[in-house]
Amino acid sequence: MVRQQPASTGIKDFKFVKTDQSVNHNKLHVPRPVSRVPFSSSLVPRPALLFLIILLFSSRTFSQDQKPPNPIILPFQQNAPQPGTDEQLARQLYQNREFEKAAEVYERLYEKNPASQYYQYLLFCLVEITEYGKAERVIKKCQRAEPEALKYQVDLGYINNRAGNPDKAKKLFEDALKKLSPNQQQIFELATAFLSRGENEYAVRTYLKGRQLVNDSFAFGFEMAAVYERMGDFENSMTEYLNLLQGNKSQMNTVQDRIQMTLAFDVNNEKHEIFRKILLTRAQKNPDETYYTEMLWWYSIQQKDFELAFIQAKALDRRLKENGDKLVSLASLAISNEQYDVAIECYQYLISKGTACAHYDYSRRELANTRYLKIISEPAPSAQLLESLEKELRDEIINAGNDPASISLIRNLAHLKAFYLVKPDEAIDLLNQAIEMTGVTAADRAKCKIELADILLFTGDVWEATLLYQQAYQDFKFDVLGQEAKFKNAKLSFYIGEFKWAKAQSDILKAATSRFISNDAIALSLLISENYDPDSNTVALGIYARADLLNYRNQEDLAIATLDSIPRLFTVHPILQQVLYKKGEIKRKQGKYAEADSLFRLLANEYSGEMLADEALMQSAALNEKQLKNREKAMALYQELLDQYPGSIYVPEARKQFRMLRGDKVQ
Repeated sequence: MVRQQPASTGIKDFKFVKTDQSVNHNKLHVPRPVSRVPFSSSLVPRPALLFLIILLFSSRTFSQDQKPPNPIILPFQQNAPQPGTDEQLARQLYQNREFEKAAEVYERLYEKNPASQYYQYLLFCLVEITEYGKAERVIKKCQRAEPEALKYQVDLGYINNRAGNPDKAKKLFEDALKKLSPNQQQIFELATAFLSRGENEYAVRTYLKGRQLVNDSFAFGFEMAAVYERMGDFENSMTEYLNLLQGNKSQMNTVQDRIQMTLAFDVNNEKHEIFRKILLTRAQKNPDETYYTEMLWWYSIQQKDFELAFIQAKALDRRLKENGDKLVSLASLAISNEQYDVAIECYQYLISKGTACAHYDYSRRELANTRYLKIISEPAPSAQLLESLEKELRDEIINAGNDPASISLIRNLAHLKAFYLVKPDEAIDLLNQAIEMTGVTAADRAKCKIELADILLFTGDVWEATLLYQQAYQDFKFDVLGQEAKFKNAKLSFYIGEFKWAKAQSDILKAATSRFISNDAIALSLLISENYDPDSNTVALGIYARADLLNYRNQEDLAIATLDSIPRLFTVHPILQQVLYKKGEIKRKQGKYAEADSLFRLLANEYSGEMLADEALMQSAALNEKQLKNREKAMALYQELLDQYPGSIYVPEARKQFRMLRGDKVQ
């Protein structure tokens, strides 16, 4: 019978003697209360109460009176180092440079388990404490166990070198080379042993002899290239990589990957120059070996030397009777890098192959589109050029018929008519027809809506424009296309003075997947937040927005006059630096490069250290480099940006352009 607990007491009323030898047995131990809630006989049946009490006390008593069983070790835990093991102790001693103590522990570990890692660490420790004799004994013991392993002979040579016996070390190294057999595993192992001891030249000799033994002139090419690179012998390294192509052309992709990794860490451009020289020499001496031409094509693209890439791609296409794929790929790359002339050459070559060429129709369309991109990228293109381009685009659209593939031609022609030829009504009709065209993809239809909205904003139909932007956004809400439409709608709101809405939309687009949209959104949000004060007025920001809209509508002179009114009204205002920058952009758009340069320089000087100063310096440097052809001034401006604004986002590009102007070959 178990005594029933009084309702007013809990488990703490029970007491037992703790049997731990470290505790006074004359004292009673009171366990910590488990619960403040008393047991009640009316709530818990007696058999259940008895079982619960026995369970609680049997657990507590067992933990104090008996030794707990050993924990179960799972199979994957059996070989894992346990906390406080000799291995951890040895590693800690080694890291603390207590080599003598570490050697004792590693020796003990090695005797229990002759693993390679214990052997290596033991050897390192013995060398550090100059126990060369003991180190030799350890090595010779291993040699007796593995007489075919030549790596131990390298270790003996290493010990003799450290002990001050270089002649004996050399003899041991030479003897190891003599013992080499036509066994690839043994060759790799010996070369690796030499490398681990810093004997790079012996590693090269091992691979060279290995080639003779296995009777393969191209064996161990990747390994030898890596050793030469380690030695700083980039010429032999690149030669080995190119030699591999002679032995096996299928290794082209692997060779290109390895070379690309090597050239990626070329601070002084030394490796690039060596590789370019070797590759050009081989391509000229071996004109029939197409793999050199392919390598030259690949390398010229890496270097963004699109002219050279075009020459090589054309040669490969003719020699291998290809279908022009390389030329199409190169044209696309050239356009993305604004190298329009190269892209035009590519498309003209493909058209010259005739209608039998699979890319004939595509090349005709893209030739017209590329000419369009080239002409509108130039400031103030002549009327003659614009009219010629209009005719070319119109002819290609007629030639294509109702082919939906011509949709890009229609968009470009509409833009040309509206923004350059003052024919907005014709442009609007073209785009409305394109939107209704059968077979047009949803993406192309959305692009036409965005272009139509741009033109309607240009003509002053703001509300229809915002509706079209919103439609395009809704159709592609989670796509870059939708983000572009959303940003254009935000910019429209900015133009008409809805600054709060414009900023709210821009803030959302800061996280856009497109870097360009994100950067534009950040710039617009910052422009508004820096110049909008809801407690006072937005006069200055409103005038600036109207000037920006006038510039969008190609009314540059009126935009300049509007901007000039701001400093007359506000002698001190944050927007004044934006005014200078916008005027510089407009002058550049008009082709007035000297005036634009003066405005950018004035901004950089007057607002040194401010938000737009580094960008103004970059624009001034680019103008002097490309349009004004003032090489020295451009270099000075790039250098000024690098010195004064080391944290600027323009630093990488400024450094690249500076090095190119200096004459460096920059990737």
